[in-house]
Amino acid sequence: MLSIKKLGAISRTYRHLNRYQRILRVFFKYGFDDIVEMLHIDQYLETGLQMINRKPREQIDKLSRPVRLRMALEELGPTFIKLGQVLSTRSDFISPEYLNEFSKLQDEVPAFSYEEVEKIFLAETEQKPEQLFLEFNRKPLAAASIGQVHKGVLEDGSKVVIKVQRPDIEKIIAVDLEILGHIASLMEMYLEELQGHRPTAIVDEFARTISNEIDYTVEIANIERFARQFEGNSEIYVPKVYRDFSCERILTMENIQGVKASDIELLRKQGVDLSLVAERGANLVMEQIFVHGFFHADPHPGNIFILPDNIICFLDFGMMGRLSRQNREDFTDLLLYIVGRNERKITDSVLKLTDQYEEVDRDALSRDLSEMLDHYLYLPLKELEAGKILQDLLELVSRHKIFFKPNLYLMMKALTTVEGVGLGLDPNLELIKLAEPFMKKVKSDRIRLNRIVEEAGLTTSDYIDLFRDLPEELRSILSQLRQGRMKLEFEHRGLSDLRAVLDQVSNRISFAIVLASLIIGSSLIILSGIPPKWQDIPIIGLIGFLLAGVMGFWLLLSILRHGRM
Repeated sequence: MLSIKKLGAISRTYRHLNRYQRILRVFFKYGFDDIVEMLHIDQYLETGLQMINRKPREQIDKLSRPVRLRMALEELGPTFIKLGQVLSTRSDFISPEYLNEFSKLQDEVPAFSYEEVEKIFLAETEQKPEQLFLEFNRKPLAAASIGQVHKGVLEDGSKVVIKVQRPDIEKIIAVDLEILGHIASLMEMYLEELQGHRPTAIVDEFARTISNEIDYTVEIANIERFARQFEGNSEIYVPKVYRDFSCERILTMENIQGVKASDIELLRKQGVDLSLVAERGANLVMEQIFVHGFFHADPHPGNIFILPDNIICFLDFGMMGRLSRQNREDFTDLLLYIVGRNERKITDSVLKLTDQYEEVDRDALSRDLSEMLDHYLYLPLKELEAGKILQDLLELVSRHKIFFKPNLYLMMKALTTVEGVGLGLDPNLELIKLAEPFMKKVKSDRIRLNRIVEEAGLTTSDYIDLFRDLPEELRSILSQLRQGRMKLEFEHRGLSDLRAVLDQVSNRISFAIVLASLIIGSSLIILSGIPPKWQDIPIIGLIGFLLAGVMGFWLLLSILRHGRM
């Protein structure tokens, strides 16, 4: 699995300097040189950075910053496109205008050649596509940043689609993740307003997500688990996956013929019951979340097909979310307290579901939550929109520098997305009303006798393990104290700006000393009259004065550019 911890932060050797500079060129091209300067990247990448053109093109400069950032991510390729899609779930971290642009990120890129496809098949299966399939369409059906899709037919006549991963995509992503990890660490160092959001943790979570997407065996396991949890349910159809024709870089699955949930006109022409489909789709997503704790994390209209008899079919199982039983119960409590306008309990519930890296002003949080509830207090249930409530909640907790756990962001995104799809099919859809039976079941399951007995047994077992391990743990601590090996770690915060200023000051002093030495040395050479000469003036001395002038001018520009004399 890819990880910025595994890859490590960028070292002073800058082994990916070319890619880093390519990323910076794109950001400069789209007018984000101010961010690069705020992050002091020029201190880390001095070599060649001055050569980069920082002036954005006129036609690009006229666009808004969110549009320019979306275009930059698209130009930078698969890692950055996927990062934008993941960030589109973080309305606490990204402002609404950026969220809207990130939702438009196009994961469509030029296809790679059939020769490359053949090489991948030979490397993975030791056979060419024509040897494995009765038919294999050399022209791809669609191409995306991670891979592309081809149509095919198996020997038994089954029609399939074959996803083939792009050549060297894992290496490309690994390099980009290492660079993103470095940029995230600079954000925490220099952008005080982002420190509470922990950008490095976001990048590390993103690394885990994208590593699952580029391993098709993970997607196969996701499809099979998803199929098992809906076994016997006639309202949903899960595509069949063919393990014998699949591996880490190749995925073969059933070719589904249906209509996208977004194609309302075609659905109407085919006689589809739009209200029924909207209700079924919403119920299926809530069953995934509240009952199974394993859900499709990206149920946008392109990933939902409607089959005959109003049957729902989900596609693309690369991004799935998971919720523990405790997470489901805590989130259920939160929603029920919001719907029930229980101001006293909602604060406790929010704190259970979030991570707090600083001391929380509980009174201020409770007051803001009460104000938020006032907006919904007198609205009838049918007018309550889950997406709007969750959006307000995310913005509120972000202001208090507390953050929901990553899997909860995915779940909120899934609920908001499916509500949008459902309202497109049926404007009268009431998601919260449909969710009530699922939430009540979660509450009732908590007080079942066998559940209480089970939890009591687990708690007792934990205490037994604790008392059994306690003597050994105490012996280890005392042994370390006796041998002087006990270590205490301290983390200094708030010194990064001072360190950056000291580095800048020391660099300028060193530069000034070299400059002064050059001037003095050149003066001595001219006074001594050392040949060769030009117009009776030593040439070496003139060259020295010329270099000193260039260096002095460069130093002055650097001081002026940073706004400090």
